[in-house]
Amino acid sequence: MIRTLVVEDDPRIADAHVQFVERVPGFTAVGAVHRGVEALDRTAREPVDLVLLDFYLPDMTGLAVCRALRARGDLTDVIAVTSARDVEIVRSVVAHGVVQYLLKPFTFAALRDKLERYAEFRERLVAHSGAPAQQDVDRAFAALRGSVGGPLPKGMSNRTLEAVVDHLRNAAEGLSASAVGGLTGTSRVTARRYLEHLAEQGLADRAQRYGAGRPEHLYHWRR
Repeated sequence: MIRTLVVEDDPRIADAHVQFVERVPGFTAVGAVHRGVEALDRTAREPVDLVLLDFYLPDMTGLAVCRALRARGDLTDVIAVTSARDVEIVRSVVAHGVVQYLLKPFTFAALRDKLERYAEFRERLVAHSGAPAQQDVDRAFAALRGSVGGPLPKGMSNRTLEAVVDHLRNAAEGLSASAVGGLTGTSRVTARRYLEHLAEQGLADRAQRYGAGRPEHLYHWRR
């Protein structure tokens, strides 16, 4: 079992994240703490494999927690949980060994995807812990990248899915399958298949728009 510590200043959200972790096979939540100093103390006192780390804590930033961990030689893996979308922050967390970056608010499906990718990453590294070849290392890091929402149904590609996600995330308003098809260079039917996949994964919401003709589905990225 991958022992996971939840670090989140809001007790209600922390409890929800603990429940999310417990629902993913292969993971167990060792508890939740609400301050940076508590996270550092907990990881020093007991084995923790992974920290689900909020980056806005009342006593110190998540980045400061990462720096303190690395300064004492603690290589515990970290998934950053934050609403920050600043490029410099993203670059900073990568520089301090953060293995995944999860934007708030997120759904259970989004967290499950990150955890499953991380589990595969660990498994691939452990399988070649002696002297991994370049291709073994490449495959391990490829597992972290994965695809949005986990394994894709047959006939769907990561590249097209990522394009659909990018347009949906950046849209000021909901997008129809026809609009997404035009933006991605695919047919309306193909675009709708990807949009429905995102909706089933809990990553997008769908609503109906009524006009003069038949009702049309609009898809919104779940922020």
